[in-house]
Amino acid sequence: MIVCAVCNHKGGTGKTTTAIHVAAALGLSGKRVLVLDLDPQGFLSRTLDVPEPDPESSVLSFFDPEMDAEDLAPTEVSGFDLIPSSSTLTKRMRRLNKPTDVLWMRENLRRLDLPYDVVLFDTAAAVTVYSLNALVASRHVLIPVLPEYQGVVGAEQTFQTADLVRRKLNPDLLTRSFLLTQVDARKRIHHTYQKYLRNKYDDYVMEGQIRTSTSLAEAHEEGRTVFDHDSGARGARDYANATDRFLQRIRTAETTGDGVGTADPSPPSVESPPEPPESAAPSRNGNAGGNDPPTEEIVRPKRTGS
Repeated sequence: MIVCAVCNHKGGTGKTTTAIHVAAALGLSGKRVLVLDLDPQGFLSRTLDVPEPDPESSVLSFFDPEMDAEDLAPTEVSGFDLIPSSSTLTKRMRRLNKPTDVLWMRENLRRLDLPYDVVLFDTAAAVTVYSLNALVASRHVLIPVLPEYQGVVGAEQTFQTADLVRRKLNPDLLTRSFLLTQVDARKRIHHTYQKYLRNKYDDYVMEGQIRTSTSLAEAHEEGRTVFDHDSGARGARDYANATDRFLQRIRTAETTGDGVGTADPSPPSVESPPEPPESAAPSRNGNAGGNDPPTEEIVRPKRTGS
């Protein structure tokens, strides 16, 4: 069984959209997929118009000794099964303060005989006990990254957190992969940050990208996947191709035990992402400011020699 976490410590990077569409694409390919919404705010569940269930019918069952996750009945949506989030996760999180509380999900998955080919976690845009549970339970991590300053910083922090978990808690964590999302080819700043990521992380950055797409926005408004909305749209093609590439990386790693993303970038780089010029600084809504491209003098990333 493939177990994968979709993570980025920064919000607004397409993380939940990616979790939904990777799961849907895998389902369309014939895989039996279970998605666990570990975000206490339940953005994935709400995006798909899945109402909040009773706590015992939610992912809370994996973290409460008085509940049994074996009794859960997943909700079927858009080609995959979903165990929704619950607002009670926030209250429960205050009690999950022991070092061993990062092991709940891994132990439950080992105990349960789940009839799935893939288990996929969507996590909050923060380091929480639930996102750490996802990383400890997973063998693969997918990091969606918007190629702008804050998105890249969040993705790099997520990469470092995943590496720490791999070294200290989960040596079975095989791959870490960046997936570029919401890419606008008209913006020079997007080209700049893509170049920075590929220079620094090389094969950790997946080939291809998820481009900006009105079809993805329309599907979101409808509470559906883009495959249900318009299977021939650019967003559908991009996520289908990205899922194929991600699955190939997983197969390589599972077969050889030494796939892309199993070690640190070599040689290690301490290069930081280029600071955005004032015109491209994030606004209050998290998007880049003006459309004017930054000057190369300000934002050109330095090569690391790798």
